Amino acid sequence: MRVSMEQAGERFEELVERAERGEPVIITRDGQDAVALRPAEPVEIRPTLSLEERRQIFKEIRERAAQMPDPYPDETAARSQDFLYDDDGLPK
Repeated sequence: MRVSMEQAGERFEELVERAERGEPVIITRDGQDAVALRPAEPVEIRPTLSLEERRQIFKEIRERAAQMPDPYPDETAARSQDFLYDDDGLPK
């Protein structure tokens, strides 16, 4: 079945029901095929985590990160960009 956009707006519920039953429904714009309605495929929706579950995940991540060795043990954040500045603290 082909219908124009204008007709589709007036008969939307009917068109959806036809598509759900498997009938091809094409909506046209200016006489050209624009979209096809078809039944939706089932979508798996993951359950949302509770606040406590999210907190637990972040806690585990922090604990694992604390156990990792420091990749730059001789450097501090205060000195991490010293190479950009001269002895007077001005940009090079």
